Amino acid sequence: MSDKSQTNNSSVVALTVGILSLFIPFLGLILGIIGIVFSRIAVKQMNITNENGRGLATAGLICSIVGIIIQLLMVLGYVAFFSVTSYISN
Repeated sequence: MSDKSQTNNSSVVALTVGILSLFIPFLGLILGIIGIVFSRIAVKQMNITNENGRGLATAGLICSIVGIIIQLLMVLGYVAFFSVTSYISN
């Protein structure tokens, strides 16, 4: 068993990648998926090892989900914008 004062590394990675998914266009979609995977891995590891970092993993999961939603809306916005502009120009 690990010491309770130690923070799980996967939860830190999940939070970092989740925050990056909010701010990096297009690549944020992939980063959001990676953040979700790392947050789930972190929770499973913390259940076994009794480490700290559950809040970081939860925040990483939330940031990743919000990042994915923002990225999808941005892609849909681009598709809608360019389909309307091509319709108007014809």
